[in-house]
Amino acid sequence: MEYTQITYAVDGPLATITLNRPDKLNAWTPKMAEEQVDAIDNANGDPAIGAIVMTGAGRGFCAGADMEATFSTRIGGTDPGNDTAGGMGGMPRGLDWVTFIRQSKPVVCAINGAAVGIGVTMCLPCDQIIASSTAKFGMGFIKMGLVPELASTRLLAARVGFGKASDLFLSGRLILGPEAYRIGLADQLAEPADLLATAHAVALSYAANPDPQLRMTKQLLTENVVETDLAEIQRRESALLAECWKSPEHKEAVDAFLDKRPPVFRPA
Repeated sequence: MEYTQITYAVDGPLATITLNRPDKLNAWTPKMAEEQVDAIDNANGDPAIGAIVMTGAGRGFCAGADMEATFSTRIGGTDPGNDTAGGMGGMPRGLDWVTFIRQSKPVVCAINGAAVGIGVTMCLPCDQIIASSTAKFGMGFIKMGLVPELASTRLLAARVGFGKASDLFLSGRLILGPEAYRIGLADQLAEPADLLATAHAVALSYAANPDPQLRMTKQLLTENVVETDLAEIQRRESALLAECWKSPEHKEAVDAFLDKRPPVFRPA
């Protein structure tokens, strides 16, 4: 696929996806989502890549959906993408963004500027959100006469708590990076000049580990975060643990420990 709304770059074990409509603060379109998915699929299929960083070009991360290309187009009677009316959360039909991200290699979001609406909700299923101290976050759906999407009514509450999630959704107010970090919406805070280096360091710490077990761990977190049956949680863990015992990655880790050398989990 030719990318017109993102860029994709590989550096060692990391892939970086940059939302690339800086003149519009990287406003989201269904086409952008399709390009993101294609790029993440490329990274997931490359055994040399261990983790993915997603950021924005210019002053913003993603200032929400493109008003003209999405909302206005839909109000005018034309679907703005490949059957978004039949899709989930405004995504093209067949694209379940939340499940796709939860089944992906680790994804770290580096929020370099404004992240509003889908600019936040696309990041909530990701594994880490790192905010610039100058970033701005807003769940602006209510201001547009809309409700939230992409499972954000659970995922945001899981991050910040019910009361704070309610406030952000019901007010639609903007908060700066330091407040996002303080309430748990962002997992780390960095100065603007250090943002990408911080995100890359976090992503590299994930990329040092074996892919199958990274994805299994993400699966367990996804399934168990709201599970109340401890016996079921343990059954899920035990089933995957039994797979790990037979895996080449587990053998490599044990061999490396006994040989007093670093384990090698992916091609150089």
